[in-house]
Amino acid sequence: MIAPLRPRPPSPLVPLLALCVLPLASALPGCGGAEQPPAQQPAPASPAPAPAPVASAPPPPEASGHAIDRTAIDRSVKPGTDFFMHANGAWFAKAEIPADRNRTGVWLRIAEEIEKRTRGLLEEAARPGAARSPGVQRVGDFYASYLDEAGIDARGVAPLAPVLQKIAKIADARALATYLGSTLRADVDVMNSTDLHTDNVLGLWVEQDINEPSRYAPYLVQGGLGMPDRGYYLDESPRMQKYREAYVRHLATTLRLAGIADADAKAARAFGLEKKIAAAHVARVDSSDVSKGNNPWARADFATKAPGLDWNAYFTGAGLERQTAFIVWQPSAVTGLAKLVKSEPVAVWKDYLTARAVDPMARFLSKPLREEHFAFYEKELRGSEALPPRWRASLDATSEILGEAVGKMYVERYFPPETKRAVEAMVANIVAAFGRRIDALTWMSPATKAKAKEKLATLKVGVGYPDAWRDDSGLSVVRGDVYGNVERAELFKYRRALEKLGRPIDRGEWAMPPQLVNAVNLPVRNALNFPAAILSPPLFDPKAVPAANYGAIGAIIGHEISHSFDNEGAKFDARGRFVNWWTPEDLAHFEASGAALAAQFSAYKPFPDASVDGKLTLAENIADLAGLSAAYDAWRASLDGAQAPTQDGFSGDQLFFLAFAQGWQTKLREKTLRSRLTTDGHAPPQYRALTVRNLDPWYTAFDVKPGEALYLEPSARVRVW
Repeated sequence: MIAPLRPRPPSPLVPLLALCVLPLASALPGCGGAEQPPAQQPAPASPAPAPAPVASAPPPPEASGHAIDRTAIDRSVKPGTDFFMHANGAWFAKAEIPADRNRTGVWLRIAEEIEKRTRGLLEEAARPGAARSPGVQRVGDFYASYLDEAGIDARGVAPLAPVLQKIAKIADARALATYLGSTLRADVDVMNSTDLHTDNVLGLWVEQDINEPSRYAPYLVQGGLGMPDRGYYLDESPRMQKYREAYVRHLATTLRLAGIADADAKAARAFGLEKKIAAAHVARVDSSDVSKGNNPWARADFATKAPGLDWNAYFTGAGLERQTAFIVWQPSAVTGLAKLVKSEPVAVWKDYLTARAVDPMARFLSKPLREEHFAFYEKELRGSEALPPRWRASLDATSEILGEAVGKMYVERYFPPETKRAVEAMVANIVAAFGRRIDALTWMSPATKAKAKEKLATLKVGVGYPDAWRDDSGLSVVRGDVYGNVERAELFKYRRALEKLGRPIDRGEWAMPPQLVNAVNLPVRNALNFPAAILSPPLFDPKAVPAANYGAIGAIIGHEISHSFDNEGAKFDARGRFVNWWTPEDLAHFEASGAALAAQFSAYKPFPDASVDGKLTLAENIADLAGLSAAYDAWRASLDGAQAPTQDGFSGDQLFFLAFAQGWQTKLREKTLRSRLTTDGHAPPQYRALTVRNLDPWYTAFDVKPGEALYLEPSARVRVW
């Protein structure tokens, strides 16, 4: 996902939570610390100003009728040498990354168009005196509060006082356990997706039980780190050591700006504990393995499996005292946390909790804290050069907190019914093509095929927006109180998650808001979401030739369908139950194909000292390959035997594959790319475009010959589905 807010570490629940076509999320940090909403809402220090005048939300633009971007093509690069640079090289040579971004490309262009539209809607909603529904008023008040920099600066660090007072009152291990429980939040959602991070020591996700699909289960996941991944704490390379030194300085500066005494010593002690927490964390590849994450624990198991923490006090603080069963995704993190509660002095824990209370919330506080937060997380870690404009940060925060309320406004203005129908027809065609591919597999037994077809038949696909909108009427949004709004929203989301326990499963619940440029598969529900925003030119254009639409958005649709059948999705049956439905021989063949694809991607080296992790990115690579194959078959079938039309001198097959490669048109800052190599379940875009080398029609379309860099002998081309 393309977004300017702080990117986060990839989700430890990627195979279970959501598998997205894009890795970069717009997300707020977990904002724990409030046990309940304040009885009396604080008055803003100064009236929230009206937003700067802008035009009303623009009308939807006319579709372009494009096929591909011919000006992006670099004909000096042969397709068989580097297909990404052939399709995008001329663009790449001229592309400049904006100072307030860490990337540029086609996804950013789409995101900027969606931003422009959404900003107009939010500005309309925020204008004082306008007649608005309660839902639109909440959106407008939240957006206006975030824009109120003068009011935020006037309040300084005063909003932190309640949480810092709670931390200061922690006197013993029991009080510590109660406080830690009170900070548990449901910050495991698909807005964060492969960029999940919980700033609290544990995070909660309430979703369908992978062992019993008729009920919801609470999943506990590791958290508590400020930097992107455990490797940033434990890797002894000079680059990671430099980041650690910068992080400790950042924590000290942040604490000092928050008015906390002895900031340097407290930052050092906080980091020392944080490093020990990181050491207990599960590695990213293991976190993405469902078989390793599926650890049902009874309530009584915590005392014996993770001694050292008063779990009764913890779960009471979390409001989970009556819950009898959990799924612990990373047991070593939970066990390690409990050990650290016992072994580390309460005073050190208080230093750590103070740092975790201030650092993630710095973006909602006064200007010096906001600038320091950006200097480390965006400039130091990812290479961004300038703070994004305030309106964009406000827009992203509003979309995160009130995503479906904003989404409802968006689709009413910008997503016509005919677009929904056209995409639904493409989905049906690609699902049918995937089914035919299953039927044609020579290596798969009839028994396994029957199970695969059953799963395909029960796939639930949402296009554009959910059938029923989420109710946010219980959320209190106070104009002029951005910090309080964020805290109340996080607690509201947490309580709403707890309310799902004991209720029937809702397979129609969406995991992404309509205005998000992304798409998602939720294997545990066997469901897909294609938000309205991603169904935009150049990925989908009603006036474009079908070859371009199938190569761009069709490959994305196929990608999400295929996630139900990737190396992790294939471990779930048609009901979303974690169970093996494969014969041993079929599973061995499937795993061998996955290993070959992992090896193919591990050979890609964007830097002399760093390569793609084919195992970490395997699920996404399988989805790219199977999805592209299904989209190609669906496009050819849509021709009904007719000759594919040519356009601008390109054959239909060439248009299809070029549209696919141009869909990954991206340029990244070096720091961003290096970070993604170790923390992201998606391969870098330039290598995703090379998926084509496994498809026979690509060789014919571009006359790729033996001896060219991307050429694979037919026997070496990976075929998964």
